[in-house]
Amino acid sequence: MDGTLLARLSACAALLALSGCLLGPDYARPKVDVPATYRFAQGEAAEIANVVWWEQFQDPVLDQLIATALQENRDVKIAAARVDEFRAQFVTTRSALFPQIGAGADASRQRASAAAGIPIPNGVSPIYNQFDATASVAWEIDLFGKVRRQTEAARANLLASEEGRRATILTLVGSVASAYINLRNLDRQLEIAKETVESRDESVRVFTLRFKGGEVSQMELAQSQSESEAARATIPQIEMQIGQQENALSVLIGKNPGAILRGRELSTLGTPQVPDGLPSDLLGRRPDLLQAEQALVSENALIGAAKALYFPSISLTGMFGTVSSQFSNLFTGPARVWSFAGSVTQPIFTAGNISGQVHQAEARQQEALFQYEKSIQVAFQEVEDALISVQKTHEQLAVVGKQVEALHTYARLASLRYEGGYTSYIEVLDAERSLFNAQLNYTQTQGAALTSFVNLYKAMGGGWVLAAEKLSYPQPASAASPDSAPAAPAAPEAPIARGAAPARDPAVALEAR
Repeated sequence: MDGTLLARLSACAALLALSGCLLGPDYARPKVDVPATYRFAQGEAAEIANVVWWEQFQDPVLDQLIATALQENRDVKIAAARVDEFRAQFVTTRSALFPQIGAGADASRQRASAAAGIPIPNGVSPIYNQFDATASVAWEIDLFGKVRRQTEAARANLLASEEGRRATILTLVGSVASAYINLRNLDRQLEIAKETVESRDESVRVFTLRFKGGEVSQMELAQSQSESEAARATIPQIEMQIGQQENALSVLIGKNPGAILRGRELSTLGTPQVPDGLPSDLLGRRPDLLQAEQALVSENALIGAAKALYFPSISLTGMFGTVSSQFSNLFTGPARVWSFAGSVTQPIFTAGNISGQVHQAEARQQEALFQYEKSIQVAFQEVEDALISVQKTHEQLAVVGKQVEALHTYARLASLRYEGGYTSYIEVLDAERSLFNAQLNYTQTQGAALTSFVNLYKAMGGGWVLAAEKLSYPQPASAASPDSAPAAPAAPEAPIARGAAPARDPAVALEAR
């Protein structure tokens, strides 16, 4: 009979919870002003934003550095731990939707006081035992959707943490590629500086012999020595930058500062293709935008949770157990005890407490909305900046290349004119100085041109983030449990359809339990 009563109460509570209303606004993606095309889109763009783009540089060392970074980088591991944290928060929040069941057992031995005013019958010992075993149930019926809205917010926070992890991976891959390109850029600058010093040292040696023979003046010798030392002075500066870049790259790949293995030279690195895409694709391809949207979903849901505080809170509690003074009688019929109770609490006057919480939730939702809209605008800006950088750095590279060729000719002719006695050595020094600076500038522009492709792929996002995510380790610690997390996504073997969002819901497996 008691079990029947409990079953009826549970069925009624479940019916009330299922038929209860959800307060607050349901989420709908806000309309944003999306341009139809990019201002600096290129006609030769290819639909390759979802491929592993760094392999287009054709440098196995770079590929290995990125693979190591995805496995060892501390920021990726921090982001993975953060996903586990929000997964646990989701489980904790969702648990309030279900009855909370507990059990306990007590055993005690006591002596009653004969001086307490309560007479103890003759022949009855003041010392007695008590044993009890109980099971309890407590359930707050989510009639107005407070817990369901809180669960919705927790689920959105979990999804946001997943997208935050992917955003970390996106940034990491771009940072490693940019750092490696800059390192090879500095290596080439160091080679140019050493070659220049070697050439000028030879000139100093020749001028020293000619000075001793009375063919040149001491001023010309000093000018030659000055230019040699000027070129030599750039070597420690470049070597310092190389060491610092190696240290930074070491940390990115999760290692202590140290030397970095080199692969192909800067001039032999492959040139990636320009990825194709529409501005509207960014909403589903950029992890940071998906993360900002989930933050908006969370704050939107918490408005309903705050509004539910205006309405009654309904709770059911129950207890079933046995109590006996003798352990041998603890589980007999006469020792049985039980109780069922229901409670309703309704706020009447809170002096603005609830309305203040509602206004806070609404303000936070507006803040998240504006942050989402700003993130979209910044994403458009980053893509446009990257596209124009790809165009203009390649135009600049062509111009600087022609300048280097012209200065090579100028330096050769200036040297011939000097040897022929038609001009002073100052013209030779000017030509050599200009050539040295142009060579350094050309190398720097080469590096900037390659880095512009890295920035473009970072800005456009894409399915390649999922391929990189598969390479990262460790996966979230609880990912191995099918009851608490989804399986890691497989890396795409072929390019994902253009504009397809890499949607993955880490709460699906939890909700299926």
